[in-house]
Amino acid sequence: MDNSPDKPEWLLLIHQIPPKPGYFRVKIWRRLQQIGAVAVKQSVYVMPNTSSAHEDLSWTLKEIIEGGGEASLCEARFLEGLTDEQIVAIFKAARQADFEKIIQEAGAMQKEIDAKPAYTGEAAARFKSQLARLQGRLDQVLPIDFFPAPERSMAEMALENIGSQLKGAPESEPAAAARAKQLKGRTWVTRDNVFVDRIACAWLIRRFVDPGAEFKFIRLKKYTPLTGEIRFDMFEAEFTHTGDMCSFEVMVERLGLDRRMLTPLAEIVHDIDLKDDKFGRPEAAGVKALVEGLAASHPTDIDRIERGAGMFDDLLEYFKRQVKP
Repeated sequence: MDNSPDKPEWLLLIHQIPPKPGYFRVKIWRRLQQIGAVAVKQSVYVMPNTSSAHEDLSWTLKEIIEGGGEASLCEARFLEGLTDEQIVAIFKAARQADFEKIIQEAGAMQKEIDAKPAYTGEAAARFKSQLARLQGRLDQVLPIDFFPAPERSMAEMALENIGSQLKGAPESEPAAAARAKQLKGRTWVTRDNVFVDRIACAWLIRRFVDPGAEFKFIRLKKYTPLTGEIRFDMFEAEFTHTGDMCSFEVMVERLGLDRRMLTPLAEIVHDIDLKDDKFGRPEAAGVKALVEGLAASHPTDIDRIERGAGMFDDLLEYFKRQVKP
């Protein structure tokens, strides 16, 4: 948005539609959904003040008037009551719902594909048809994601991963590598003063995603990522706490990593980070003591991550020995 004082930040479409015919009201509602407008009050819709949004709303206004309704389009700046941040949150919530539906359907499709490593040509055709439908829905949502929702990159990556598999990616290629290749070359952003969850996530990133990954530590509560950045374990991050799962657990799940050896680590990190003793891991107290000592002797975040990497490497080797081949 242009924050200059001479340009209001929002466009408002205020309309009144006759009760009959009923289909016309539904038609206008669907049109507003398609262009990405959100309602701030009954019959009052808002969009960012851009030339493309102005054009979309102008066409909608024309359609309303031709259908026997009334409509006005104006530029606006909210002075009291509803704030710009609240409006942005409405936009993000709308797109979050769109992306989460795609992620959920893609996840169900991924499970079906993984369960049929030697699927037939008929099944492959069905999978490709399903993928094309999901991609079409994603292509409709992306242009109206005016204030990028955290779930956007996850939806894109989910469909890209499925597409790679359906193109005949070698079955011997680890699932983690197939997912992780979409995330290489990124800068990973998190809160400063890292502790167990962020240290574990950083280790996971360098061990299974990108050995040369760069990290950026910030003190801001909210942070809008720059091009090429991905946030973790912070507000609105692409990888962060979900439900009762810590960020490390979320990352293991969403990246499709081998859980046989990583589950014990995830449970330890969970018990230390969330302090709920959900898994009751006997190793948690010892790992917590090591992390506390690490944090006390290494004040800089990058030193903690690099020092912690050796600890998690050793723990992984320990749990590898516990897994039966």
